[in-house]
Amino acid sequence: MAPRRERLASFVLLPAVIVAVGVLAYFTRRTTLQVEGLRAQSVLEATLGLASEKADRLDKRIVEQDNAIFAIADPMRLADLAQRWLPTAQRETPTVRAVLVLDEARTVLAFASRAGGAFAEEEAFRRLLVQRMCIDMDLGKQAPDELRHLHHEYRGQSYLVSYWQRTMAPPPGDDTEGEPPPRSYLVVAWHDVGRIVKDTMPTLFLEAATPSRVNVVDEDGRIIFGPPLRSREFTVGLRFPTTLYGWRVQVSPSASDELTARVRNRATLEQVMVVLSCAVIVLGVAMILFAAERERHASALKSEFVANVSHELKTPLALVRMFGEMLQSGRVTSEAKRQEYLDIIVGESERLSSLIENVLDFARVERGRQAYEFADGNVGEAVAKAVNVYRYRAQCEGVDLAADVDPDLPNARIDERAIQLAVINLIDNALKYGRGTDTVTVRTRQERGGIVVRVIDRGPGVPLEDRERIFDRFERGSTSRMPGSGPPVRGSGIGLALVKHIAESHGGSAWVESAAPGLRGASFAISIPVRGAGARQGES
Repeated sequence: MAPRRERLASFVLLPAVIVAVGVLAYFTRRTTLQVEGLRAQSVLEATLGLASEKADRLDKRIVEQDNAIFAIADPMRLADLAQRWLPTAQRETPTVRAVLVLDEARTVLAFASRAGGAFAEEEAFRRLLVQRMCIDMDLGKQAPDELRHLHHEYRGQSYLVSYWQRTMAPPPGDDTEGEPPPRSYLVVAWHDVGRIVKDTMPTLFLEAATPSRVNVVDEDGRIIFGPPLRSREFTVGLRFPTTLYGWRVQVSPSASDELTARVRNRATLEQVMVVLSCAVIVLGVAMILFAAERERHASALKSEFVANVSHELKTPLALVRMFGEMLQSGRVTSEAKRQEYLDIIVGESERLSSLIENVLDFARVERGRQAYEFADGNVGEAVAKAVNVYRYRAQCEGVDLAADVDPDLPNARIDERAIQLAVINLIDNALKYGRGTDTVTVRTRQERGGIVVRVIDRGPGVPLEDRERIFDRFERGSTSRMPGSGPPVRGSGIGLALVKHIAESHGGSAWVESAAPGLRGASFAISIPVRGAGARQGES
Protein backbone atom coordinates (compact mmCIF):
# COMPACT_ATOMS: atom_id res chain seq x y z
CA MET A 1 0.00 0.00 0.00
CA ALA A 2 2.86 2.34 0.88
CA PRO A 3 4.61 2.04 -2.54
CA ARG A 4 1.28 2.68 -4.18
CA ARG A 5 0.84 5.85 -2.15
CA GLU A 6 4.40 6.89 -3.04
CA ARG A 7 3.75 6.40 -6.77
CA LEU A 8 0.48 8.32 -6.44
CA ALA A 9 2.32 11.14 -4.66
CA SER A 10 4.93 11.19 -7.44
CA PHE A 11 2.26 11.41 -10.15
CA VAL A 12 0.56 14.24 -8.25
CA LEU A 13 3.80 16.06 -7.39
CA LEU A 14 5.12 16.47 -10.92
CA PRO A 15 1.94 18.11 -12.34
CA ALA A 16 1.75 20.30 -9.23
CA VAL A 17 5.36 21.43 -9.73
CA ILE A 18 4.72 22.09 -13.43
CA VAL A 19 1.66 24.19 -12.56
CA ALA A 20 3.64 26.06 -9.90
CA VAL A 21 6.47 26.70 -12.37
CA GLY A 22 3.93 27.95 -14.92
CA VAL A 23 2.46 30.36 -12.38
CA LEU A 24 5.97 31.49 -11.42
CA ALA A 25 6.89 32.00 -15.07
CA TYR A 26 3.71 34.01 -15.65
CA PHE A 27 4.30 36.36 -12.74
CA THR A 28 8.02 36.61 -13.51
CA ARG A 29 7.28 37.59 -17.09
CA ARG A 30 4.62 40.02 -15.91
CA THR A 31 7.05 41.57 -13.43
CA THR A 32 9.74 41.76 -16.11
CA LEU A 33 7.41 43.56 -18.48
CA GLN A 34 6.36 45.93 -15.68
CA VAL A 35 10.00 46.67 -14.84
CA GLU A 36 10.77 47.30 -18.49
CA GLY A 37 7.69 49.50 -18.71
CA LEU A 38 8.81 51.51 -15.69
CA ARG A 39 12.31 51.78 -17.12
CA ALA A 40 10.93 53.02 -20.43
CA GLN A 41 8.58 55.37 -18.60
CA SER A 42 11.46 56.84 -16.62
CA VAL A 43 13.38 57.46 -19.86
CA LEU A 44 10.31 59.05 -21.42
CA GLU A 45 9.72 61.25 -18.38
CA ALA A 46 13.34 62.42 -18.44
CA THR A 47 13.06 63.11 -22.18
CA LEU A 48 9.77 64.94 -21.67
CA GLY A 49 11.38 67.08 -18.98
CA LEU A 50 14.20 67.92 -21.38
CA ALA A 51 11.74 68.81 -24.16
CA SER A 52 9.75 71.03 -21.78
CA GLU A 53 12.91 72.75 -20.63
CA LYS A 54 14.00 73.51 -24.21
CA ALA A 55 10.55 74.80 -25.20
CA ASP A 56 10.44 77.01 -22.11
CA ARG A 57 13.89 78.40 -22.83
CA LEU A 58 12.89 79.48 -26.33
CA ASP A 59 9.66 81.01 -25.03
CA LYS A 60 11.55 82.80 -22.30
CA ARG A 61 14.08 84.17 -24.79
CA ILE A 62 11.30 85.58 -27.01
CA VAL A 63 9.32 86.95 -24.05
CA GLU A 64 12.43 88.73 -22.75
CA GLN A 65 12.67 90.56 -26.07
CA ASP A 66 8.93 91.32 -25.92
CA ASN A 67 9.39 92.93 -22.51
CA ALA A 68 12.17 95.10 -23.88
CA ILE A 69 9.85 96.26 -26.70
CA PHE A 70 7.06 96.87 -24.17
CA ALA A 71 9.34 99.27 -22.27
CA ILE A 72 10.32 101.14 -25.41
CA ALA A 73 7.05 101.33 -27.38
CA ASP A 74 5.37 104.20 -25.50
CA PRO A 75 2.29 105.46 -27.42
CA MET A 76 2.94 108.91 -25.97
CA ARG A 77 6.38 109.04 -27.60
CA LEU A 78 5.76 107.61 -31.04
CA ALA A 79 7.91 110.15 -32.84
CA ASP A 80 11.19 108.86 -31.42
CA LEU A 81 10.28 105.13 -31.39
CA ALA A 82 12.89 104.22 -33.99
CA GLN A 83 15.60 106.32 -32.30
CA ARG A 84 14.93 104.64 -28.94
CA TRP A 85 14.83 101.07 -30.23
CA LEU A 86 17.15 100.61 -33.20
CA PRO A 87 20.47 101.42 -31.45
CA THR A 88 20.01 98.48 -29.04
CA ALA A 89 17.89 96.25 -31.26
CA GLN A 90 20.70 93.91 -32.31
CA ARG A 91 21.72 93.28 -28.71
CA GLU A 92 18.41 93.41 -26.82
CA THR A 93 15.90 92.15 -29.40
CA PRO A 94 17.79 90.22 -32.09
CA THR A 95 14.74 88.37 -33.47
CA VAL A 96 12.37 91.38 -33.62
CA ARG A 97 12.19 92.66 -37.18
CA ALA A 98 9.73 95.55 -36.76
CA VAL A 99 7.67 97.33 -34.11
CA LEU A 100 4.27 98.87 -34.92
CA VAL A 101 1.77 100.94 -32.96
CA LEU A 102 -1.88 101.06 -34.13
CA ASP A 103 -4.82 103.07 -32.86
CA GLU A 104 -8.38 101.90 -32.27
CA ALA A 105 -9.20 102.27 -35.98
CA ARG A 106 -6.31 99.95 -36.82
CA THR A 107 -4.39 102.81 -38.36
CA VAL A 108 -0.62 102.46 -38.13
CA LEU A 109 0.60 105.38 -36.05
CA ALA A 110 4.25 104.36 -35.86
CA PHE A 111 6.45 101.86 -37.65
CA ALA A 112 10.09 101.09 -36.82
CA SER A 113 11.89 98.40 -38.84
CA ARG A 114 15.30 96.76 -39.08
CA ALA A 115 14.65 95.61 -42.64
CA GLY A 116 16.67 98.43 -44.11
CA GLY A 117 14.75 99.33 -47.25
CA ALA A 118 12.56 96.29 -47.83
CA PHE A 119 9.58 98.60 -48.28
CA ALA A 120 7.49 96.22 -50.36
CA GLU A 121 7.80 93.47 -47.75
CA GLU A 122 7.04 95.90 -44.95
CA GLU A 123 4.02 97.24 -46.73
CA ALA A 124 2.75 93.74 -47.37
CA PHE A 125 3.12 92.95 -43.66
CA ARG A 126 1.18 96.13 -42.74
CA ARG A 127 -1.73 95.15 -44.92
CA LEU A 128 -1.61 91.57 -43.62
CA LEU A 129 -1.58 92.82 -40.04
CA VAL A 130 -4.55 95.13 -40.52
CA GLN A 131 -6.63 92.87 -42.73
CA ARG A 132 -5.94 89.39 -41.35
CA MET A 133 -3.87 89.27 -38.18
CA CYS A 134 -5.91 91.71 -36.13
CA ILE A 135 -8.99 89.58 -36.77
CA ASP A 136 -7.15 86.42 -35.58
CA MET A 137 -5.87 88.17 -32.43
CA ASP A 138 -9.27 88.13 -30.66
CA LEU A 139 -8.54 91.50 -29.08
CA GLY A 140 -11.91 91.69 -27.39
CA LYS A 141 -10.88 89.17 -24.76
CA GLN A 142 -7.42 90.60 -24.12
CA ALA A 143 -6.80 92.47 -20.88
CA PRO A 144 -4.90 95.78 -20.97
CA ASP A 145 -1.11 95.40 -21.06
CA GLU A 146 -1.48 91.57 -21.40
CA LEU A 147 1.19 90.03 -23.60
CA ARG A 148 -0.06 87.63 -26.23
CA HIS A 149 1.37 85.94 -29.31
CA LEU A 150 0.01 85.00 -32.70
CA HIS A 151 1.73 82.20 -34.55
CA HIS A 152 0.08 81.44 -37.84
CA GLU A 153 0.86 80.68 -41.45
CA TYR A 154 -0.29 83.15 -44.10
CA ARG A 155 0.22 82.65 -47.80
CA GLY A 156 2.56 79.72 -47.10
CA GLN A 157 4.79 81.73 -44.76
CA SER A 158 5.00 81.35 -40.98
CA TYR A 159 4.58 84.54 -38.89
CA LEU A 160 5.08 85.20 -35.20
CA VAL A 161 3.92 88.46 -33.65
CA SER A 162 3.73 89.61 -30.06
CA TYR A 163 1.07 92.18 -29.16
CA TRP A 164 -0.35 94.25 -26.29
CA GLN A 165 -3.30 96.56 -25.90
CA ARG A 166 -2.38 99.70 -24.00
CA THR A 167 -4.93 102.26 -22.82
CA MET A 168 -3.53 105.76 -22.25
CA ALA A 169 -4.90 109.31 -22.05
CA PRO A 170 -3.49 111.68 -24.73
CA PRO A 171 -1.79 114.90 -23.58
CA PRO A 172 -4.33 117.80 -23.28
CA GLY A 173 -4.30 120.34 -26.11
CA ASP A 174 -4.83 124.08 -25.95
CA ASP A 175 -8.21 123.90 -27.61
CA THR A 176 -9.75 121.22 -25.40
CA GLU A 177 -11.68 121.70 -22.29
CA GLY A 178 -11.51 119.28 -19.43
CA GLU A 179 -9.62 115.96 -19.27
CA PRO A 180 -9.43 114.07 -22.62
CA PRO A 181 -10.89 110.53 -22.76
CA PRO A 182 -8.41 107.59 -22.71
CA ARG A 183 -7.45 106.02 -26.00
CA SER A 184 -6.58 102.33 -26.83
CA TYR A 185 -3.41 101.46 -28.69
CA LEU A 186 -2.17 98.16 -30.11
CA VAL A 187 1.59 97.53 -29.90
CA VAL A 188 2.87 94.76 -32.20
CA ALA A 189 6.37 93.22 -32.38
CA TRP A 190 7.02 91.33 -35.58
CA HIS A 191 9.52 88.50 -34.94
CA ASP A 192 11.70 87.22 -37.75
CA VAL A 193 10.90 83.47 -37.74
CA GLY A 194 13.81 82.73 -40.07
CA ARG A 195 16.25 84.37 -37.66
CA ILE A 196 14.76 82.40 -34.76
CA VAL A 197 15.30 79.14 -36.65
CA LYS A 198 18.81 79.98 -37.90
CA ASP A 199 20.28 81.83 -34.92
CA THR A 200 18.30 81.27 -31.73
CA MET A 201 17.39 77.58 -31.98
CA PRO A 202 20.96 76.37 -32.60
CA THR A 203 22.23 78.19 -29.51
CA LEU A 204 19.46 76.75 -27.34
CA PHE A 205 19.00 73.25 -28.75
CA LEU A 206 22.40 72.14 -30.01
CA GLU A 207 24.35 72.21 -26.77
CA ALA A 208 27.28 69.81 -26.64
CA ALA A 209 26.45 68.72 -23.07
CA THR A 210 22.89 67.71 -23.99
CA PRO A 211 22.77 63.91 -24.49
CA SER A 212 19.90 64.14 -26.94
CA ARG A 213 18.82 64.90 -30.48
CA VAL A 214 16.36 67.74 -31.05
CA ASN A 215 14.29 69.00 -33.92
CA VAL A 216 11.28 71.26 -34.47
CA VAL A 217 8.36 70.30 -36.72
CA ASP A 218 5.22 72.07 -37.88
CA GLU A 219 1.60 70.94 -37.74
CA ASP A 220 2.09 68.64 -40.71
CA GLY A 221 5.22 67.02 -39.29
CA ARG A 222 7.59 68.81 -41.65
CA ILE A 223 10.99 69.47 -40.12
CA ILE A 224 11.63 73.16 -39.47
CA PHE A 225 14.87 72.75 -37.59
CA GLY A 226 17.18 69.87 -36.74
CA PRO A 227 17.78 66.37 -38.09
CA PRO A 228 15.15 63.64 -38.51
CA LEU A 229 14.71 61.45 -35.44
CA ARG A 230 14.66 57.78 -36.38
CA SER A 231 13.62 56.29 -33.06
CA ARG A 232 9.94 56.56 -32.21
CA GLU A 233 9.80 54.63 -28.94
CA PHE A 234 11.66 57.22 -26.85
CA THR A 235 10.90 60.36 -28.92
CA VAL A 236 8.83 63.01 -27.10
CA GLY A 237 7.07 65.90 -28.86
CA LEU A 238 5.86 69.02 -27.03
CA ARG A 239 4.25 72.25 -28.29
CA PHE A 240 5.84 75.56 -27.47
CA PRO A 241 3.67 76.96 -24.64
CA THR A 242 3.05 80.57 -25.69
CA THR A 243 5.15 81.72 -28.62
CA LEU A 244 5.61 79.28 -31.52
CA TYR A 245 2.62 77.22 -30.41
CA GLY A 246 1.97 76.08 -33.99
CA TRP A 247 5.19 74.06 -33.85
CA ARG A 248 6.45 71.20 -31.71
CA VAL A 249 9.87 70.56 -30.28
CA GLN A 250 10.82 66.90 -30.44
CA VAL A 251 13.53 65.35 -28.29
CA SER A 252 15.04 61.88 -28.54
CA PRO A 253 17.93 60.55 -26.40
CA SER A 254 21.13 60.26 -28.37
CA ALA A 255 21.29 56.56 -27.52
CA SER A 256 17.59 55.95 -28.19
CA ASP A 257 18.31 53.27 -30.78
CA GLU A 258 20.70 51.64 -28.36
CA LEU A 259 18.18 51.97 -25.53
CA THR A 260 15.45 50.44 -27.68
CA ALA A 261 17.67 47.53 -28.68
CA ARG A 262 18.86 47.12 -25.09
CA VAL A 263 15.32 47.05 -23.73
CA ARG A 264 14.25 44.49 -26.33
CA ASN A 265 17.35 42.37 -25.84
CA ARG A 266 16.99 42.52 -22.07
CA ALA A 267 13.33 41.53 -22.27
CA THR A 268 14.20 38.66 -24.61
CA LEU A 269 17.08 37.57 -22.37
CA GLU A 270 14.93 37.64 -19.25
CA GLN A 271 12.20 35.67 -20.99
CA VAL A 272 14.76 33.10 -22.14
CA MET A 273 16.15 32.91 -18.60
CA VAL A 274 12.64 32.39 -17.22
CA VAL A 275 12.01 29.60 -19.73
CA LEU A 276 15.38 28.00 -18.97
CA SER A 277 14.80 28.30 -15.22
CA CYS A 278 11.39 26.67 -15.57
CA ALA A 279 12.90 23.93 -17.74
CA VAL A 280 15.66 23.34 -15.19
CA ILE A 281 13.13 23.16 -12.35
CA VAL A 282 10.90 20.74 -14.23
CA LEU A 283 13.90 18.66 -15.30
CA GLY A 284 15.24 18.68 -11.74
CA VAL A 285 11.93 17.50 -10.34
CA ALA A 286 11.70 14.84 -13.04
CA MET A 287 15.23 13.67 -12.23
CA ILE A 288 14.41 13.56 -8.51
CA LEU A 289 11.29 11.52 -9.19
CA PHE A 290 13.24 9.27 -11.56
CA ALA A 291 15.98 8.79 -8.94
CA ALA A 292 13.35 8.11 -6.29
CA GLU A 293 11.69 5.56 -8.56
CA ARG A 294 15.04 3.90 -9.25
CA GLU A 295 15.80 3.85 -5.54
CA ARG A 296 12.41 2.35 -4.83
CA HIS A 297 13.01 -0.25 -7.53
CA ALA A 298 16.48 -1.02 -6.14
CA SER A 299 15.03 -1.31 -2.64
CA ALA A 300 12.41 -3.76 -3.92
CA LEU A 301 15.12 -5.76 -5.70
CA LYS A 302 17.24 -5.83 -2.54
CA SER A 303 14.26 -7.04 -0.53
CA GLU A 304 13.66 -9.76 -3.11
CA PHE A 305 17.38 -10.58 -3.05
CA VAL A 306 17.33 -11.06 0.73
CA ALA A 307 14.24 -13.26 0.48
CA ASN A 308 15.72 -15.36 -2.33
CA VAL A 309 19.11 -15.76 -0.63
CA SER A 310 17.36 -16.75 2.59
CA HIS A 311 15.42 -19.41 0.70
CA GLU A 312 18.54 -20.57 -1.16
CA LEU A 313 20.38 -20.94 2.16
CA LYS A 314 17.47 -22.59 3.90
CA THR A 315 17.01 -25.45 1.40
CA PRO A 316 20.56 -26.93 1.44
CA LEU A 317 20.85 -26.40 5.20
CA ALA A 318 17.61 -28.32 5.75
CA LEU A 319 18.80 -31.20 3.56
CA VAL A 320 22.22 -31.35 5.22
CA ARG A 321 20.64 -31.34 8.65
CA MET A 322 18.01 -33.97 7.73
CA PHE A 323 20.44 -36.48 6.20
CA GLY A 324 23.02 -35.77 8.89
CA GLU A 325 20.48 -36.56 11.63
CA MET A 326 19.48 -39.76 9.80
CA LEU A 327 23.10 -40.89 9.68
CA GLN A 328 23.63 -39.86 13.30
CA SER A 329 20.63 -41.88 14.46
CA GLY A 330 22.13 -45.10 13.11
CA ARG A 331 18.97 -46.12 11.36
CA VAL A 332 20.72 -46.37 7.98
CA THR A 333 22.03 -49.92 7.79
CA SER A 334 22.75 -50.14 4.08
CA GLU A 335 26.18 -49.00 3.03
CA ALA A 336 24.78 -47.90 -0.32
CA LYS A 337 22.19 -45.68 1.39
CA ARG A 338 24.82 -44.36 3.73
CA GLN A 339 27.04 -43.42 0.80
CA GLU A 340 24.06 -41.80 -1.02
CA TYR A 341 23.25 -39.66 2.03
CA LEU A 342 26.87 -38.63 2.39
CA ASP A 343 26.97 -37.66 -1.30
CA ILE A 344 23.85 -35.55 -0.84
CA ILE A 345 25.34 -33.84 2.19
CA VAL A 346 28.56 -33.12 0.31
CA GLY A 347 26.68 -31.86 -2.77
CA GLU A 348 24.40 -29.57 -0.77
CA SER A 349 27.39 -28.33 1.21
CA GLU A 350 29.15 -27.44 -2.03
CA ARG A 351 26.02 -25.71 -3.24
CA LEU A 352 25.79 -23.83 0.05
CA SER A 353 29.47 -22.85 -0.14
CA SER A 354 29.02 -21.64 -3.70
CA LEU A 355 26.08 -19.47 -2.70
CA ILE A 356 27.93 -18.02 0.28
CA GLU A 357 30.98 -17.30 -1.89
CA ASN A 358 28.72 -15.52 -4.38
CA VAL A 359 27.25 -13.35 -1.66
CA LEU A 360 30.65 -12.55 -0.13
CA ASP A 361 32.26 -11.83 -3.50
CA PHE A 362 29.33 -9.61 -4.48
CA ALA A 363 29.62 -7.71 -1.19
CA ARG A 364 33.32 -7.11 -1.84
CA VAL A 365 32.54 -5.94 -5.37
CA GLU A 366 29.91 -3.53 -4.03
CA ARG A 367 32.46 -2.09 -1.58
CA GLY A 368 35.09 -1.90 -4.34
CA ARG A 369 37.45 -4.25 -2.45
CA GLN A 370 37.36 -7.32 -4.68
CA ALA A 371 40.95 -8.47 -5.37
CA TYR A 372 42.06 -11.07 -7.87
CA GLU A 373 45.30 -13.04 -7.75
CA PHE A 374 46.39 -13.24 -11.37
CA ALA A 375 48.86 -15.87 -12.54
CA ASP A 376 49.57 -17.78 -15.73
CA GLY A 377 47.05 -20.59 -15.86
CA ASN A 378 45.07 -22.90 -18.08
CA VAL A 379 41.48 -21.79 -18.59
CA GLY A 380 40.47 -25.27 -19.75
CA GLU A 381 41.55 -26.83 -16.44
CA ALA A 382 39.61 -24.23 -14.44
CA VAL A 383 36.51 -24.91 -16.56
CA ALA A 384 36.87 -28.71 -16.10
CA LYS A 385 37.08 -28.32 -12.31
CA ALA A 386 33.93 -26.17 -12.26
CA VAL A 387 32.06 -28.76 -14.37
CA ASN A 388 33.12 -31.56 -12.02
CA VAL A 389 31.79 -29.60 -9.03
CA TYR A 390 28.32 -29.35 -10.58
CA ARG A 391 28.18 -32.70 -12.34
CA TYR A 392 26.49 -34.51 -9.44
CA ARG A 393 23.75 -31.87 -9.10
CA ALA A 394 23.12 -31.99 -12.86
CA GLN A 395 22.78 -35.77 -12.74
CA CYS A 396 20.29 -35.48 -9.87
CA GLU A 397 18.20 -33.10 -12.01
CA GLY A 398 18.39 -35.43 -15.04
CA VAL A 399 20.63 -33.12 -17.06
CA ASP A 400 23.68 -34.27 -18.97
CA LEU A 401 26.47 -31.78 -18.12
CA ALA A 402 29.25 -32.04 -20.69
CA ALA A 403 32.58 -30.26 -20.93
CA ASP A 404 33.94 -29.61 -24.44
CA VAL A 405 37.38 -28.10 -23.90
CA ASP A 406 39.92 -27.55 -26.66
CA PRO A 407 43.12 -29.30 -25.47
CA ASP A 408 45.37 -26.84 -27.33
CA LEU A 409 44.29 -23.71 -25.49
CA PRO A 410 47.10 -21.25 -24.74
CA ASN A 411 47.77 -20.10 -21.20
CA ALA A 412 46.24 -16.86 -19.98
CA ARG A 413 46.78 -14.66 -16.98
CA ILE A 414 43.81 -15.52 -14.79
CA ASP A 415 42.55 -15.93 -11.26
CA GLU A 416 41.63 -19.63 -11.39
CA ARG A 417 39.21 -19.46 -8.47
CA ALA A 418 37.36 -16.48 -10.05
CA ILE A 419 37.09 -18.30 -13.40
CA GLN A 420 35.69 -21.38 -11.66
CA LEU A 421 33.18 -19.20 -9.80
CA ALA A 422 32.06 -17.58 -13.07
CA VAL A 423 31.59 -20.94 -14.82
CA ILE A 424 29.77 -22.39 -11.80
CA ASN A 425 27.37 -19.42 -11.85
CA LEU A 426 26.72 -19.91 -15.56
CA ILE A 427 26.06 -23.63 -15.09
CA ASP A 428 23.77 -22.91 -12.12
CA ASN A 429 21.94 -20.32 -14.22
CA ALA A 430 21.48 -22.87 -17.05
CA LEU A 431 20.12 -25.53 -14.68
CA LYS A 432 17.71 -23.06 -13.05
CA TYR A 433 16.32 -21.24 -16.05
CA GLY A 434 16.88 -23.73 -18.87
CA ARG A 435 13.58 -25.45 -18.20
CA GLY A 436 13.10 -28.52 -20.33
CA THR A 437 16.76 -28.82 -21.25
CA ASP A 438 18.36 -32.27 -21.06
CA THR A 439 21.85 -31.14 -21.97
CA VAL A 440 24.12 -28.35 -20.78
CA THR A 441 27.39 -28.04 -22.66
CA VAL A 442 30.37 -26.03 -21.45
CA ARG A 443 32.43 -25.31 -24.58
CA THR A 444 35.83 -23.62 -24.44
CA ARG A 445 37.52 -22.42 -27.62
CA GLN A 446 40.14 -19.89 -28.75
CA GLU A 447 38.42 -17.14 -30.74
CA ARG A 448 37.94 -13.36 -30.86
CA GLY A 449 41.61 -12.86 -30.02
CA GLY A 450 41.24 -14.72 -26.74
CA ILE A 451 39.57 -17.66 -25.03
CA VAL A 452 35.77 -17.86 -25.02
CA VAL A 453 33.86 -20.05 -22.57
CA ARG A 454 30.24 -20.80 -23.52
CA VAL A 455 27.58 -22.48 -21.41
CA ILE A 456 24.87 -23.71 -23.79
CA ASP A 457 21.47 -25.09 -22.83
CA ARG A 458 18.36 -26.16 -24.72
CA GLY A 459 15.86 -24.23 -22.59
CA PRO A 460 13.41 -21.46 -23.57
CA GLY A 461 16.19 -18.97 -24.23
CA VAL A 462 16.47 -15.32 -23.20
CA PRO A 463 14.20 -12.65 -24.74
CA LEU A 464 16.00 -9.91 -26.63
CA GLU A 465 14.77 -7.20 -24.25
CA ASP A 466 16.35 -9.03 -21.26
CA ARG A 467 19.80 -9.74 -22.69
CA GLU A 468 21.44 -6.55 -21.45
CA ARG A 469 19.44 -6.11 -18.27
CA ILE A 470 20.05 -9.54 -16.68
CA PHE A 471 23.76 -8.75 -16.18
CA ASP A 472 22.81 -5.89 -13.79
CA ARG A 473 22.75 -6.52 -10.07
CA PHE A 474 19.53 -7.90 -8.56
CA GLU A 475 17.96 -8.16 -12.02
CA ARG A 476 16.42 -11.43 -13.20
CA GLY A 477 14.92 -12.52 -16.50
CA SER A 478 11.24 -12.02 -17.17
CA THR A 479 10.81 -15.80 -17.82
CA SER A 480 11.52 -16.51 -14.14
CA ARG A 481 8.13 -15.04 -13.21
CA MET A 482 6.05 -15.82 -16.29
CA PRO A 483 2.71 -17.44 -15.47
CA GLY A 484 2.13 -20.84 -17.00
CA SER A 485 5.85 -21.67 -17.10
CA GLY A 486 5.93 -23.59 -13.82
CA PRO A 487 6.71 -22.38 -10.28
CA PRO A 488 8.78 -19.19 -9.96
CA VAL A 489 12.52 -19.83 -10.13
CA ARG A 490 14.37 -18.86 -6.99
CA GLY A 491 17.57 -16.91 -7.41
CA SER A 492 19.63 -14.17 -5.83
CA GLY A 493 20.01 -11.97 -8.92
CA ILE A 494 23.75 -11.50 -8.37
CA GLY A 495 25.23 -14.49 -10.23
CA LEU A 496 25.36 -12.94 -13.69
CA ALA A 497 26.48 -9.60 -12.25
CA LEU A 498 29.47 -11.41 -10.72
CA VAL A 499 30.15 -13.21 -14.02
CA LYS A 500 30.26 -9.87 -15.83
CA HIS A 501 32.53 -8.33 -13.19
CA ILE A 502 34.94 -11.29 -13.29
CA ALA A 503 35.10 -11.22 -17.11
CA GLU A 504 35.71 -7.48 -17.25
CA SER A 505 38.33 -7.72 -14.48
CA HIS A 506 40.23 -10.14 -16.70
CA GLY A 507 40.02 -7.68 -19.61
CA GLY A 508 37.19 -9.51 -21.35
CA SER A 509 33.42 -9.30 -21.46
CA ALA A 510 30.24 -11.31 -20.88
CA TRP A 511 27.17 -11.66 -23.08
CA VAL A 512 24.27 -13.94 -24.00
CA GLU A 513 23.00 -15.05 -27.39
CA SER A 514 20.87 -17.74 -28.95
CA ALA A 515 22.28 -21.24 -28.72
CA ALA A 516 22.16 -21.64 -32.51
CA PRO A 517 20.04 -20.34 -35.40
CA GLY A 518 16.67 -22.11 -35.45
CA LEU A 519 17.25 -23.95 -32.14
CA ARG A 520 15.89 -23.40 -28.64
CA GLY A 521 18.20 -22.46 -25.84
CA ALA A 522 20.67 -19.80 -24.78
CA SER A 523 24.42 -19.48 -24.91
CA PHE A 524 26.05 -17.49 -22.08
CA ALA A 525 29.67 -16.61 -22.81
CA ILE A 526 32.69 -14.92 -21.28
CA SER A 527 35.87 -13.94 -23.10
CA ILE A 528 39.39 -13.89 -21.60
CA PRO A 529 42.39 -12.39 -23.43
CA VAL A 530 45.32 -14.78 -23.79
CA ARG A 531 48.61 -14.21 -22.00
CA GLY A 532 47.03 -11.45 -19.89
CA ALA A 533 46.44 -9.04 -22.77
CA GLY A 534 44.38 -6.28 -21.29
CA ALA A 535 44.13 -8.03 -17.87
CA ARG A 536 44.05 -5.89 -14.78
CA GLN A 537 45.78 -6.92 -11.62
CA GLY A 538 45.11 -6.07 -8.03
CA GLU A 539 42.03 -4.14 -7.02
CA SER A 540 39.30 -4.00 -9.71
